[in-house]
Amino acid sequence: MAYIQEEDRKYLEEQFSKLEKDVTLRLFTRREGCSTCQVEQELMEELAGISDRLSLSVHDLDAEPELGRRYQVDKVPALIVEGERDYGIRFYGIPSGYEFASLIEDILDVGRGTVDLPEQVRQGLGEIDRDIHIQVFVTPACPYCPVAVRTAHKFAMLSERVRADMVMANEFPILADHYQVMAVPKVVINETTSFEGAVPEEVFLDRILHG
Repeated sequence: MAYIQEEDRKYLEEQFSKLEKDVTLRLFTRREGCSTCQVEQELMEELAGISDRLSLSVHDLDAEPELGRRYQVDKVPALIVEGERDYGIRFYGIPSGYEFASLIEDILDVGRGTVDLPEQVRQGLGEIDRDIHIQVFVTPACPYCPVAVRTAHKFAMLSERVRADMVMANEFPILADHYQVMAVPKVVINETTSFEGAVPEEVFLDRILHG
């Protein structure tokens, strides 16, 4: 079964031709207890096959717990977009619907080594002096969610202090209930600060710095 339609494949071939560096899609799965792992693996295999610059590495979290701890992965399916280093970009749950575009844009950023952010925001990220963990709860049908996900992932790419997760709320209902996710996108920062909605990059940064 093909997940990527021919027209979309041609578009992705064109986009991935712009990649200047190799990108690894590192996928953590489980053989049991994960109803979506196989689907995501098949989708990522198909995606990685579009460009020689893309490769897929699949790991069983139960069989490789040390690797999971190294990447701070605690649930599956978990997808990491990795380039010259681990930028802290995470997708928990299948990046489907609108979030598939977030994944593609992340691949392009990592593969080109560039991030489009205002200079003021770049300077602010440079001032972060503690580890920041951002969780962005989303659903596949939310058109505003990719804005929040992309902002968080851009921050992670520019700052080694930031780790940013997209969390598909419908795939992790217990986690969504724990953080009282009533609307998406919902952003949780270091367990202490949260807000809803897609906000400008400057506002997002301010929530991190003063949260």
